[in-house]
Amino acid sequence: MKISRSSYTAEFKELAVRRVNACESFAATAKELGLSEQTLRNWVKAAKAGKLNGAGSKVVTPEEMELSRLRAENAKLKRENEIIKKAGGVLREGCSVKYAWIDAQTNRFALREMCDTLDVSISGYRAWKSGGTPDRKRLTAGQTLAMIRAIHAEVKGAYGSPRMIRELRWRGYTASKGRVERLMRTHGIHARHKRRYRVTTESKHGLPVARNLLDRDFAPAAPNQVWTADITYLWTDEGWLYLAIVLDLFNREVIGWSLKPRMTTELVADALTMAWFRRRPAPGVLHHSDRGSQYASQAYQDKLREFGMTCSMSRKGNCWDNSPTESWFNSFKNERYHGLRYTTQTEMRAASFEYIEVFYNRKRQHSTLGYKSPLQFLQRWISEQNQEKRAA
Repeated sequence: MKISRSSYTAEFKELAVRRVNACESFAATAKELGLSEQTLRNWVKAAKAGKLNGAGSKVVTPEEMELSRLRAENAKLKRENEIIKKAGGVLREGCSVKYAWIDAQTNRFALREMCDTLDVSISGYRAWKSGGTPDRKRLTAGQTLAMIRAIHAEVKGAYGSPRMIRELRWRGYTASKGRVERLMRTHGIHARHKRRYRVTTESKHGLPVARNLLDRDFAPAAPNQVWTADITYLWTDEGWLYLAIVLDLFNREVIGWSLKPRMTTELVADALTMAWFRRRPAPGVLHHSDRGSQYASQAYQDKLREFGMTCSMSRKGNCWDNSPTESWFNSFKNERYHGLRYTTQTEMRAASFEYIEVFYNRKRQHSTLGYKSPLQFLQRWISEQNQEKRAA
């Protein structure tokens, strides 16, 4: 997909500069957001000079600011496809064969990209390289506890013991189920507790509603077949914010989102437009939402027709008809909202931005996806499809 060059909103730039200042690393922030280091350095320099929002800045819509990130993701996919093309039959071989191929390609591709694409660990490759076996590093109980606490802080309490075990193993450490569960239980380390679902949909309106065409079939066979959408409330000391998202059910990725102080049709339309810009799907996507007035409005229905999408709506008062999206909101609120106080709307925007774009889509283990992140799952599927085409 060819993506045209675009600018960024002032809000996006400010959030990016704050992340640089918080972690003091241009490289880490650039990698998180799919930007170049030089772009970030220019923004920081402009911010210090008070010119970040100067006359030279082009103000665009929230969805347009995501297009540049798409360029970086497309470039990454292109590199991964090139790795797969070069690797050939190595993909289905054992680890030793993969390590040997990686070793011969280190001057051509990045080590992490090769290991991720071939589904092996960097620690395993390095152990093979040094002449040893790719066994995991053995930790004492004290070391395991220290790692658990570090990961717990890093993911802000998002992981219970099942995800914690997989995260430790992914990082190359031993992690027995019994030890990890015992240490977390003994030291009071646990995932944030779930809250009860609360109805937030206003469906008492006279607007037309669509039939439930999705019918709780939450497992599409490919991307861009079924998108789901919903809205949630977020309180700050400065007042309410409303978060609308669009989820691709195939890999549970948040492909569109919008955060505004009013719950209007514009809120959900902006999230949908961002999703369309990010994916550019062919006509025929099934779009499922609740019966809220924002989704039933003429303006939103016109937008769906413009994008060639088919509308589906949940039955009245039935949150289970859109349970994957409700589950996403539950995870977001448990991991970034409940038990925390946001004194400003700016803090809430930054937390939402970090959760969606940095943590959830790229890093968070998703049980429905075999404990891969949404982007990892999608990239693996694309790689498998390309491999099958070459084999045919």
